[in-house]
Amino acid sequence: MLAKLNQCTSGLWADAAHKLWFPDQASTYAAESDSTYSMILWVSIMFFVPLMIVMGYFVLKYKKAKGGKATSRLRHHNGLEITWTVVPCIFLVIMFVRGSWGYLDMSIPPEGARQVDVTAYKWAWSMDYGNGAIHPELHVVLDQPTKMVMRSTDVLHSFFVPAFRIKRDIVPGRYNIAWFEATMASEKISDEELAVILADHKESGDKQWDYDRHQVTEDGYRYFDLFCAEYCGQDHSTMQSYVVVHETQEDLDQWIKKISSRGETPPAEYGEKLYKLRNCVGCHSLEANKIVVGPSFHNLFGYDRELATGEKVLGDEQYIRESILDPKAKVVNGFNPQMPSFKGQLSDDDINSLIAFIKQQSDRGSTAADLAEEKSADEKAADAAE
Repeated sequence: MLAKLNQCTSGLWADAAHKLWFPDQASTYAAESDSTYSMILWVSIMFFVPLMIVMGYFVLKYKKAKGGKATSRLRHHNGLEITWTVVPCIFLVIMFVRGSWGYLDMSIPPEGARQVDVTAYKWAWSMDYGNGAIHPELHVVLDQPTKMVMRSTDVLHSFFVPAFRIKRDIVPGRYNIAWFEATMASEKISDEELAVILADHKESGDKQWDYDRHQVTEDGYRYFDLFCAEYCGQDHSTMQSYVVVHETQEDLDQWIKKISSRGETPPAEYGEKLYKLRNCVGCHSLEANKIVVGPSFHNLFGYDRELATGEKVLGDEQYIRESILDPKAKVVNGFNPQMPSFKGQLSDDDINSLIAFIKQQSDRGSTAADLAEEKSADEKAADAAE
């Protein structure tokens, strides 16, 4: 019977159903997951529809007439009670067994799977490909298993890629393992199309790449959506990333090489790149009067910052470095201490590049020594005036 129910979802009906509520099947899990869903759906319909028809019929046929006498209560029927308990239980056991097979398959990565370390934090993703190659996008190779070792730096998150039919909770304080094998490559648009999109992005003046608007990554790849499927706070709905499936290992290696080093890029320019890649842009604006989650980077450098303790601290190189590595040490007044630490995730060169970029956002973008001299000169002038 179950085989016949599964056959009902094949052919044209299956295609129509997928267009209605399923995304593309883009991993080895997808077909089995959809088939299990269809089986549960049709078993539920098989029981629900006849029961509702019979119940409606009984309600109408045996409705108590006005002024009629109450009938005596009927005794139970052992045969009926056993039947409507055992038969549904058989279907439930079949559903459980089939679901368990799928769960176990998803939980045990095959040998030789490529590992990507995934870090989830409020409210962004970080993918570590090794050797300093870190990026918010997940890039994998077609028809090759990818093992993800996932952790959270703050609260409960959930890794969810609808097209791959994979969803796994990420619990703070422990490593969570999942794997998948992509079966559909990401389309790469032509250089001419990408040039038009890049020009449009430059004209818009946006610091952050607008995936929804452009529908491709900055490298010109179509992508699969990656969501956080567990409510994790104020900006949970913005905690999205994107999955790109390369056709060959060589393509992936070339992309990793591109993102793994600064090369000849000037520090401030590379710092701006990190500002976007590390999702600093999701919490810190570059505008004077725009507060996203944390303090704006506008005129951060060179100015005194009032802390939650009431103290004041100069926004110099040391303060910025400390705030990146230990963000809860000196929290700016009026803001919550919710920024995660980037200790061990950023090299000294990365931090120096971010500092150089933040300096550019200030009209006092000088060195700490220059700032000290300026402050000393101001104090001397004040003393002379007195």
